[in-house]
Amino acid sequence: MVGGIYRHVRNPMYLAVLAIILGQALIFSSWAVLVYGLIAAAAMISFVKLYEEPTLAQHYGEEYEAYRRAVPGWLPRLTPWRG
Repeated sequence: MVGGIYRHVRNPMYLAVLAIILGQALIFSSWAVLVYGLIAAAAMISFVKLYEEPTLAQHYGEEYEAYRRAVPGWLPRLTPWRG
């Protein structure tokens, strides 16, 4: 069963880290921090697509696929998924 923030978005921890980096780039008006954030985003998205999602699909099968179809990976839903 899926609960909490995971009913709105599949990758809330990665999303939070990227939001923090973006906030730091804005606070410090730093292009270097923004570029760092873009590199971090590319690394996280690659990890999720190439390792995490296939591993979860293999382990949980159709249950994970239904969750994956219903809950976005990076842009949160406004209403919680009630799968």
